[in-house]
Amino acid sequence: MSAYPIEANFLRTIKIETIVEESPKIKTVIFNDRLCAQAKPGQFVMIWLPGFDEIPMSISSTNAKGSASVTVANVGEATRLLHRKERGDVIGVRGPFGNNFDPVEGSLLLIGGGTGIAPLAFLSEKLAKQASRVTFLLGARTREELLFLSRIKRILQKAGGKVIACTEDGSYGYTGVVTKLVEETLAEGKFDAIYACGKEAMLLKVFTLAQKHGIPLQASLERLMRCAIGLCGSCAIGRYRVCVDGPVFTGEQLREVRDEFGYFKRDFDGRRIRV
Repeated sequence: MSAYPIEANFLRTIKIETIVEESPKIKTVIFNDRLCAQAKPGQFVMIWLPGFDEIPMSISSTNAKGSASVTVANVGEATRLLHRKERGDVIGVRGPFGNNFDPVEGSLLLIGGGTGIAPLAFLSEKLAKQASRVTFLLGARTREELLFLSRIKRILQKAGGKVIACTEDGSYGYTGVVTKLVEETLAEGKFDAIYACGKEAMLLKVFTLAQKHGIPLQASLERLMRCAIGLCGSCAIGRYRVCVDGPVFTGEQLREVRDEFGYFKRDFDGRRIRV
């Protein structure tokens, strides 16, 4: 189980400091919170929308002045409500929760799809400060959905890293899905570790390729999370609870839950349904 200060589970009401429109469907919400500002890449928070519910969100940035951010796509009722919020509006936050990506040195491959790019952009800032050679593969449906492209280029160019983007509609970079780009990249070079975040179908393909090439993998999973502290079991995958044992899992852990990973998750009634 991941360790975190007990006060992290106390709900804090905060005001939104800034909202950045990343694309017509994606926004970054920035707020001040002492605990969230101490979060590490890969950790998540529970965002409370007054009168509605809580939803889990990955931290997409922090800074030394005490602010943190989450980056959210407008894909459902809760995220639609969050998208309607404005600067100065009140929301609630608990966390940060879960474990984090474990930074290692060497030649590293980061693979992000959609809003899964957000926590990896946060990670790239940390990796750029150590003696690592980073290659970042970004994938999205369209150019406008390629999150933080300029931010990642700026970070990695200073550290001698490489950024390669692809879009499914061919509007920017390579044409196709990011996993095709992963296959080509792994065939051309050697890597000491892979970090990935995105839709589970993408992660399953990345897991298969990492196993094939014998490369350690750290992948961030997404599941239904209600409590965030390991009590309700709604985020269970095999013997693990994503909220406390993850959300970041190693290739070895994913191999243990191979019959569920990429195929099943739990619904609000605890039943297994297709991912």
